[in-house]
Amino acid sequence: MHDTASVIDEAGRGSTFRLAFISAVVSLVAAFAAVGSTIPLFNVYRAEDGFTNAGISMTVVAYSAATLATLLVLGRLSNHLGRRPTSMASLGLLLFGCLLLLNVHEIGILITGRLLMGFGAGLASSSLTSYIVDTAPSRPAWLASVASSQTVMLGLAIGAIVSGALVQFGPWPRSLVYLVIIGLLLLSVVLIAISPETVTRTPGAWLSLRPSVRLPVRARYLLPVTAAVLLPTWAVGAFYQAFVPALLENQLHTASPLVLALVFAAYMGSSALGAPLGSRFTPAAAQRFGLVVFLAGMIGIITAIATGTLVLFIAATIVAGAAQGIAISAATRGLLHGSTLADRAPTFSVIYLISYSGATIPALIAGQLSNTFSLPQIAFGYGALALVATVYTVLGARNPHLGTTGSCRDID
Repeated sequence: MHDTASVIDEAGRGSTFRLAFISAVVSLVAAFAAVGSTIPLFNVYRAEDGFTNAGISMTVVAYSAATLATLLVLGRLSNHLGRRPTSMASLGLLLFGCLLLLNVHEIGILITGRLLMGFGAGLASSSLTSYIVDTAPSRPAWLASVASSQTVMLGLAIGAIVSGALVQFGPWPRSLVYLVIIGLLLLSVVLIAISPETVTRTPGAWLSLRPSVRLPVRARYLLPVTAAVLLPTWAVGAFYQAFVPALLENQLHTASPLVLALVFAAYMGSSALGAPLGSRFTPAAAQRFGLVVFLAGMIGIITAIATGTLVLFIAATIVAGAAQGIAISAATRGLLHGSTLADRAPTFSVIYLISYSGATIPALIAGQLSNTFSLPQIAFGYGALALVATVYTVLGARNPHLGTTGSCRDID
């Protein structure tokens, strides 16, 4: 009788957790669809409002800097307040960012809207990704790491494609996409509100706001190669946001918002498709393979820019995107190996701190250099970063082990 009751309880728990898993995935897609929705509009702002490449680059930096600050301060908050309230707060910040971007005619408004999106994305990066891992089914084994690491890329791709199509073919090209995203964010808030909580509220929320970077001791030896994987791949993602709109128009001779969206989605969306392939290998082998193929894709991208070949540019973008999905999901799988419930939010904070550092610092440097160097020369600099990271990953990638147990500690 007791065994039967246990089976019923477990089945009920599995059913409610399925709802939470679906809600968390949908919400993370919505969160980063909001972030991706702005990208096809960059050329519109450039053409109609006179925004410069340097100005657009600063919006990318502002978004990434806000995300970094949020991860540092609020990255562990969901461990104390719960996944649901912090997730809903992140969706609310993104919603306010979309409301502000409904009327953009000055670069300051665009930067402020992207700042709000950065705050929301930073909170979502720790709370919603942790919620996904908390509630993911145990089979297939790769689902938790792939869903938590690649739903971001999928959301960016969906947001860009929907935005590109609405900007090019829909009415109100400067605002309709934000109205659609606002509706999706409101739906996500409802889904999270009716889903079960996975974390018991504990004291210490105020103390958790003290900026710190925490990672389980057993995973710290994996961090250098994880950084080598995340830095160049996210740097190239920021390059696609800041510079590819102008590059497509000037070097590859197309100003179509939909083509721009599809090119960006080819990088982000193929990442989500490539990620499950990494589960066929050990984390170390997948990181090595992923970075080598990523470098090959970058060589193709630089060649396409130099020769003005759009077809090669899109093909190389797909290759680089799929390869980054393999490498990033493998790196995430390594850091999450053997993790506890309390480890996950701090671990994802570390992952996204490195990721957004990779997006922010090169974009800031490239934005300043864009007044001196051409876009093909800037692309070559990103290729050099990919080469260094690939060599380091090939030589240094290691598999996770559980030789050391224990909770998170500060990284020195």
